[in-house]
Amino acid sequence: MITDFSEALIVQEVSPRDGLQIEPTWVETVDKIALIDQLSLAGFSRIEAGSFVSPKAIPALRDGEQVFKGIARQPGVIYVALIPNLKGAQRALAAEAEADELNLVMSASQTHNLANMRMRCEASLAAFGEIVQYVDGSRVRLNGSIATTFGCPFEGKIDEDRVLQIVEAYQELGIQGITLADTTGMANPRQVDRLVRRVLQRVSPADLTLHFHNTRGLGLCNVLAAYEAGARRFDAALGGLGGCPFAPGASGNICTEDLVNLCDEIGIHTGIDLPLLLKLSRGLPALLGHEVPGQLAKAGRNCDLHPTPS
Repeated sequence: MITDFSEALIVQEVSPRDGLQIEPTWVETVDKIALIDQLSLAGFSRIEAGSFVSPKAIPALRDGEQVFKGIARQPGVIYVALIPNLKGAQRALAAEAEADELNLVMSASQTHNLANMRMRCEASLAAFGEIVQYVDGSRVRLNGSIATTFGCPFEGKIDEDRVLQIVEAYQELGIQGITLADTTGMANPRQVDRLVRRVLQRVSPADLTLHFHNTRGLGLCNVLAAYEAGARRFDAALGGLGGCPFAPGASGNICTEDLVNLCDEIGIHTGIDLPLLLKLSRGLPALLGHEVPGQLAKAGRNCDLHPTPS
């Protein structure tokens, strides 16, 4: 049982990148910028604002440069970009659209990495080494995400020692931040508790992020398990947007407003403006053309009382 809620939980908002990247409806650049600008005012210290990947690979995010140039940056907010390779890093660090942090992704699963990145893990690590050399001497930070940390839809269970080996490989390259990603929502709370405690023997809580999906309904349970184990930073997406194209039926990331509401209800500080999140989430169906998975925007907060029935 969690007994100490005194330490804040940091939410990194990923809807502008991870949430929008698989949307079939094109979201105009001006609308992406407006969403990020509103999120920047909601109390987040970290926002994954976009990516610098091939427009052919992810056409929904082909306007990465324009988005990073156009956003109104708020003091104290770190704007993160996903990059796949050295070319992506070069684009992300262009003077007009510089990102504060670059997120690199490799799967713990060889099969998933081949499907997602079109290369073996060894090739991904070699490419990361080129990126580390390129950004050396700049102010930008690097974060290394480990996809399929808790399970792979092709290979099944992932050996925890395999994950720890990748953590150490990232650190040897000079990558400061680590994200453990439950890419297809296969994690369970006991597994999360065990692995997070092992990783925190090698990575400080300030450098560790947990990325959960709610594919099997355990997303927020896994957040609490990781928080109890010592993790303090978590990815989440407004409205619960996102998902993995390699997991049939998979729902998206854990929902930001649902997570913030959970923290508010049990006394964990986030510093996030929940009413503003609800307003933004309730505007997503009009923007995207479909309903979104988040629950709080539909049900309302516990304090949003209704008139007594007549």
